[in-house]
Amino acid sequence: AASRRAKMAATKERVVGAAPPGYTALAVKFGERQRSSHCLLVKEHQVRDGAGTAHPSRRTLFVLNVPPYCSPDSLSRLFSRCGQVQSVDICEKPGPGEKKEKIQSKFFNHKAVTGFHVAYVVFKKPAGVQAAKALSQEGPLLISTETHPVKTGISKWIASYEASVVDQEELKAEVDAYMQDYDKKIAEEEARAAKEEGVPDEEGWVKVTRKGRKPGLPRTEAANLRVLEKEKQKRARKELLNFYAWQHRETKREHIAQLRKKFEEDKQRIALMRAQRKFRPY
Repeated sequence: AASRRAKMAATKERVVGAAPPGYTALAVKFGERQRSSHCLLVKEHQVRDGAGTAHPSRRTLFVLNVPPYCSPDSLSRLFSRCGQVQSVDICEKPGPGEKKEKIQSKFFNHKAVTGFHVAYVVFKKPAGVQAAKALSQEGPLLISTETHPVKTGISKWIASYEASVVDQEELKAEVDAYMQDYDKKIAEEEARAAKEEGVPDEEGWVKVTRKGRKPGLPRTEAANLRVLEKEKQKRARKELLNFYAWQHRETKREHIAQLRKKFEEDKQRIALMRAQRKFRPY
């Protein structure tokens, strides 16, 4: 019986520690009372030299199989024992990780990542990545502790609801900042267009723009093709209908004759209606 239990324990250890080639399995548990553990698959994030990325090589730990309840703060606290964590980026799926110039909004275009996802943990020093991979030799790491509990159930719903309530002052400040950036961008584009107006390009072409209270939008190549196709169809229809001058005259005569015929029919119908309504006592 003892040997059977030892074999079962060894088999369980091999299953928990199993990982794809190149990855290291780290056992984590939600809390102390949880019996089963969850495996995080980690490896050093590799990028090509010269590629502009927010996840630098040798200092970034790529983490797979991140559970939904694990937040960036939880991952930062989990790997802080390995070294100072610079940033934690949780994504729905692996991506290039290029730096985005887009302003992150608190109220608009906010998409919550649901389900299991991936994460990029950036350390201050490269030694943090190797130390994080060495955590596989230790016991299961705890995500929710007494000092840093992870909210679940009703408390999580209450926190989500409180976070969904919009602060009017913050919303107004964000909208004002966005409009200021937009007005600045438009002013820069107008100044650049005024500077380039009348100046020929490398091939000698001069760009002509429409001015006024309602300036026309620049057409794309697809829009120009659609306009040309409509004009071509209009010309073809006109040529088919009025190919000869006598056809045009005959068409007008037939139209006038139909109008006169309809007018006479209407007069007869009105006369009949009046005759039927006439009062006849005898």
